[in-house]
Amino acid sequence: MGEIYGGKKIILFDGVCNFCNATINKLIKLDKKDMFLFCSLQSDTGKKIVSDLKIDTSKIDSIILFEPGLAYYIKSTAALEVINSLGGFWSLLNVFYIFPSNIRDILYDFIAKNRYKWFGKSTQCMIPTPELKSKFLM
Repeated sequence: MGEIYGGKKIILFDGVCNFCNATINKLIKLDKKDMFLFCSLQSDTGKKIVSDLKIDTSKIDSIILFEPGLAYYIKSTAALEVINSLGGFWSLLNVFYIFPSNIRDILYDFIAKNRYKWFGKSTQCMIPTPELKSKFLM
């Protein structure tokens, strides 16, 4: 399956979450090595990937990092793996790996649970500009 996506990591995200969309826009700018593709959980491709991975999106509905043919990560581990992939200064955040994932996920879940209240929700998924379209799976 990795060949299909050109060996890139896929970040599945909540396409109607304003915080998630802002984060994805920031990641696109930081992705100088062109390592990532992006896919909303609400898209047909996102639904297929999640189904193939047998992930229950009623429990994980905000970020999934999928490395086709290798692994997938959820919640705080997904966020840390994305950050770690960026390298440089961002690698300093690996210090959070000293905490077990169940402890990190308490904070992650709190933010995820409140993201719509704090940052708002769109009525539709973000539509990438023509320049960014190649970075997105639909």
